[in-house]
Amino acid sequence: MSWLRGLLFAGIVGGIAAFAVSEAGTALIAELRERVAPGPPAPRHLPAQRTAIEDGRTVVRLKPAERERLGIATQVRPSAPHREELQAYGSVLDVARVTDLTNSYASARAQLQTAQARVEVSRNAFQRAKNLGPYATTVQVETTEGTFQTDQAALAAAESQVRTLAATAQQEWGPVIGRAIVERSPAITRLIERVDFLVQVTLPPGESIKGQPAAAFAEVPPQSARIALRYVSPATRTDQRIQGLSYFYTVPGDSGFLPGMSMLAFLASDRTVTGLSVPEDAVVHWQGGTWIYRAVAPDAFARHALKADPPMSADAYVVEDLPGDTEIVLTGAQALLSEEMKSLLSVSGGVDDD
Repeated sequence: MSWLRGLLFAGIVGGIAAFAVSEAGTALIAELRERVAPGPPAPRHLPAQRTAIEDGRTVVRLKPAERERLGIATQVRPSAPHREELQAYGSVLDVARVTDLTNSYASARAQLQTAQARVEVSRNAFQRAKNLGPYATTVQVETTEGTFQTDQAALAAAESQVRTLAATAQQEWGPVIGRAIVERSPAITRLIERVDFLVQVTLPPGESIKGQPAAAFAEVPPQSARIALRYVSPATRTDQRIQGLSYFYTVPGDSGFLPGMSMLAFLASDRTVTGLSVPEDAVVHWQGGTWIYRAVAPDAFARHALKADPPMSADAYVVEDLPGDTEIVLTGAQALLSEEMKSLLSVSGGVDDD
């Protein structure tokens, strides 16, 4: 039987070989090869180029539909004078000492009133004893006189204590807060009841402001929202960490601050700067620099670098090196920066045109 199987196998192989060399077999094999072998790769989809180098700067050009999709909004900004803000550093103070002085002064005043009343009573008793003449004994006169003199000494001590506490309050906190402690004014009551917090704001060394820096704001973390500070008086001491001029302010107790917290503060100075006012939302940060976008042609935008520590006014940057009536990108600057970054990767095909 083995010879029969060998004969059958040889016949099959011979038939396949004969079919393969035939015209029909050759066509079938070619068709199978085309189906199995991979074809040439399809051309890769590259992103549409929206950026170009013009005059040594990168310009982002967008179609109106692309601009709307990215949320690009611009505004022509005039050049105008602005009152410069100085950045300062604030800390919310613990007013336990204010509370102690207020209570101590109130207690001293009560003791003074008690001493005054005792002196009045003992003076009248001594005067009556003297007016009795021969009807009053020597012991009665001497006793009433001794009581009167003792009460006078107590009154002098009470008056001294009141003066000392009043002077201490002014030495530690200045005439405004010191007088408020003595009078227990509503402002002091608000501090004691934590309706308001007392804030010490210190300017950088070498900075100064003419007059009272009444216009001041603090940034509330974490959103950096601004809240107005209420001016109180110059501070009686500086912040040892900063060594600059200091001022006392109050901030509402529900503002998000607590005693011991630090803050960034901004005080309106007496200096003015001229330039374009650009809000912080229009600024982007990249490679350690601060940038804004401005229009250089219809629907074409280029990055503009801000100088280090640019002046600020009313919670906005003042750009001094751009001409007036420059069109500034107010919203969507981050999207334009992303388009620039896409252009850096487009050569390698690393991004898609979304």
